[in-house]
Amino acid sequence: MANRTTHVTDVVTLEGYQAILEPGKFGYSLSAVVDSEVVNMLETERTEVLKWAESKLKNPKRATLKPTPWEEVADGKYKLKFSWNEERKPPVVDTEGTPLTEKKTPLYGGSTVKLGFYQKPYILKDGVTYGSSLKLVGVQVVSIKADAGISAGDLSESEVADLFGKTEGFKADQAPSPEVNDNEEEDF
Repeated sequence: MANRTTHVTDVVTLEGYQAILEPGKFGYSLSAVVDSEVVNMLETERTEVLKWAESKLKNPKRATLKPTPWEEVADGKYKLKFSWNEERKPPVVDTEGTPLTEKKTPLYGGSTVKLGFYQKPYILKDGVTYGSSLKLVGVQVVSIKADAGISAGDLSESEVADLFGKTEGFKADQAPSPEVNDNEEEDF
């Protein structure tokens, strides 16, 4: 497959349940809302990555294409969903590029972040089900929503810090005291 493109969002808002620094019941996960500009770019790219997957299918005429890894939640607003396991855990940094290591940092829905990710094609073991998924390579925390209720990537921590640069906002040493509050299967 051709070179993959790593996308970096502007500041986006986390929405719904988050399990970013420590796994929840179903592993690690992150979901955020982006605008149509990001999704338009992903849809164009999806056409290309699906061509690769289609070339590897056992029986293209019987193939089943899975839905996009994003969904429209409001006019021009889309939710991106990411999940991962311990081995593919993406680095999470603050606005200065300092790694966040405190697992109880309250990254809930309403917190704002910048995301670095890429789109990857996949084919399931059945050889006929295929689609594309989004892989998170890093997160930069811009602000945290400490009063919210419970609702790995390929880059190193320093590379993620370089990817985002410095931004005005949250710093790891400003984290409020912890209160309390992803399973990516490898693609085939």
